[in-house]
Amino acid sequence: MTLSVIIPTLNEAGELPETLKRARAISELHEIIIVDADSTDGTQAIAREHNCTVIESEPSRGKQLRLGAQRASGDVVLFLHADTWLPENAGAIIAETLARPLVIAGGFYKRFRDGGALPGSRLRCWLLWALINRLFGDQAIFVKRDVLEQCGGVPDVPLMEEFELCKKLAPQGRIALAPATVLTSARKFCDHGTLKTYWLMTRCIVRYCFGASPQRLAEIYYGENTDIQDEQDAKFLS
Repeated sequence: MTLSVIIPTLNEAGELPETLKRARAISELHEIIIVDADSTDGTQAIAREHNCTVIESEPSRGKQLRLGAQRASGDVVLFLHADTWLPENAGAIIAETLARPLVIAGGFYKRFRDGGALPGSRLRCWLLWALINRLFGDQAIFVKRDVLEQCGGVPDVPLMEEFELCKKLAPQGRIALAPATVLTSARKFCDHGTLKTYWLMTRCIVRYCFGASPQRLAEIYYGENTDIQDEQDAKFLS
């Protein structure tokens, strides 16, 4: 198995080096593709110093992931947030998970490596997967590349791209939880308030489950969080 890692970025110079270091430690790694949304802090230079392929894009996580996946040539495509650390044995875990009967995609459990978020993140990952067959974006979602191509690639939507991707993949086979954990940052909870962030996340998920479109949810989310809107940061499902 060969692994293509896709990382969407926007001013991630502070987080990216350690994320890349940990991804490079995976023996199954084939390539890292950075899809950057016009960063101004040296993100692209860091990516090139680490021998990553760099693609430029407008700031939209769905579009960035889609463009990266279209360039990928590994057997498996893994979508990784710039502040999420993979375990050293991630490649072996992914291979074992995809070897299960009918499994075509999956994601890791996650824990926050710093303060700000509420406890129980692993349980929330399991509940989301068990109840509605969805994964959070910073669970390092992985999928067989041929299956991703067959279902049309990553949806180019302004929000909830990971949910929409799981929706497209579900008819193709099983989506699994890998028996390992990634570590991610709780920075948005610290920046925008823990309870406020969880309330908005919950509101968007519930409305999504009742049929609201990603476009409508983007209006709700960005309309109530102008700071995040200004940064073009669509990372709220964590």
